Amino acid sequence: MSKRNSQAAKTAARERLRAEREREAKRAKVRRQIIVACSVVGVLAIAGGVGYAIVQANKPGAWEAASEAKVVAPANTTGKNGTTVVIGKDSAKKTLKLYEDPRCPICATFEQSVGPTLLEDYEAGKYKIQFIGGTFLDGDGRKGDRMEVGSYGEGSKNAMSALGAALNVSPEAFLEFKEALYSAEFHPEESQDKFKDDDYLIEIADSTEALKNNKKFQDAVKNGTFDAWALAMSYAFNTNKDDVKGTPSLVMDGKKLTGADGKNTPMSPEDFRTAVDKALKG
Repeated sequence: MSKRNSQAAKTAARERLRAEREREAKRAKVRRQIIVACSVVGVLAIAGGVGYAIVQANKPGAWEAASEAKVVAPANTTGKNGTTVVIGKDSAKKTLKLYEDPRCPICATFEQSVGPTLLEDYEAGKYKIQFIGGTFLDGDGRKGDRMEVGSYGEGSKNAMSALGAALNVSPEAFLEFKEALYSAEFHPEESQDKFKDDDYLIEIADSTEALKNNKKFQDAVKNGTFDAWALAMSYAFNTNKDDVKGTPSLVMDGKKLTGADGKNTPMSPEDFRTAVDKALKG
């Protein structure tokens, strides 16, 4: 082979190698671009997912929405937002205010012990009953002219809404349902937020004569018809003029009813009867 042919072969080989390197460089560049593109898409997808999760986490829940919604007041109520709930005979000259929180365990003890005597006197026409319900055990608190939803549960609010649904049926249904809520059979431990479950509240209602299989009540509970009212009632509790901060509390003519110790709410039928008879004479 001549030197010239040998040189030409070497040149051609180098050219083929250069061309192959260029092709490989282009393929590598394309691979890098694909990898980068996929990485960007992955990052964007993750960021989008995180963003969506953050938006969902910060999205107002049903109770936050209810706190700003227009109040639908139950039947058998009066006053601003229907938060004045007074039931009883027109002939009764006095009104006994009853402050309670549905989840309150002491309220349950009070209702189970004193409740029958309270209702007996109410039915006898000794006084009307005004119900004022709080939801502080859910952690709810006043914020300006509305309630700020707390983080300790939903049971007080949900049970209050269900009480509104019962009141919308009739005052008798309200009293029966309230009695069942606080009964030893159905009232949960404070740490168990069972009242947040609509089905459980309907189960309780089905134990009463007035609300058993009552579709009007059930639909109102499931649809949250009186959720905004429940928070309005809680606001009325938080802004009461009787200096009541805890439950259960009893007030007549602006004065708190107390037991034998002169400090706490009467927790026995005897103490209650003594306190209320004294208030009726006052």
